Amino acid sequence: MVKKIDSIAVNYVDEGEGEIIVLLHGWGANITLYAGIIKLLAKSHRVIALDLPGFGKTPEPPQPWCVDDYVNFVVRFIASFRVARLSVVVHSFGGRVFFKMNAREKLPFTIDRAVLIDSAGILPKKTFRQKVSLKCYKIGRAVMGTKVLHFLYPDAIDDMRRKRGSADYNNATPVMRATLVKVVNEDLEPLMHLVKCPTLLIWGDQDTATPLSDAKRMEALIADAGLVVCEGAGHFSFAEQAPKVHGALAAFFAQ
Repeated sequence: MVKKIDSIAVNYVDEGEGEIIVLLHGWGANITLYAGIIKLLAKSHRVIALDLPGFGKTPEPPQPWCVDDYVNFVVRFIASFRVARLSVVVHSFGGRVFFKMNAREKLPFTIDRAVLIDSAGILPKKTFRQKVSLKCYKIGRAVMGTKVLHFLYPDAIDDMRRKRGSADYNNATPVMRATLVKVVNEDLEPLMHLVKCPTLLIWGDQDTATPLSDAKRMEALIADAGLVVCEGAGHFSFAEQAPKVHGALAAFFAQ
């Protein structure tokens, strides 16, 4: 299905009947990756899942976005369905959108329940080595950006960026690279205590992108939260240990 929001043609699915669950995917992903979760939840709920702008079949935003821009977009998307209450299931980057959306004083809907799967939101503290590496990169970029050196070595800055950047960063378009920089440098931990709805945290104990320590911190900050740990799973615990995750989801939404 396709729906236009702010002149952006959003690719989405709308399956099942009953109380609504909105699914927000992670960075670099799209709704096809969550087909198993959507199929499971659609047995008892109406599931609405969208490709966020810049991912899957939804065009990227017209300029680099921050988390608040994505929140504005998601709120308008949800409001277009004219629903008063809903639950959310989010993964990774989708968690950032949820935390900032939940913190809004006035929403056109109420969030009844939340499931956070390997969610992002806590800004990792940089080690001394990482701080030194970043400083050296900035200095090198400034030096190689001078007219003479850029003329002699036109690919130098791109080479430096590729060596330093993550796969997500290097594989992105210029607009989405700038978006990623805006997104990952925002610490949302101060907003987590504002989550008052029943919340289920599902986490892989081998997750290196959003470590298990993040989940434990969220569990401590969110008043009504419980944590399910998937032993041996990484950042995509819902795919690596689907039976356990599906069981936890079914039990949570059956309450």
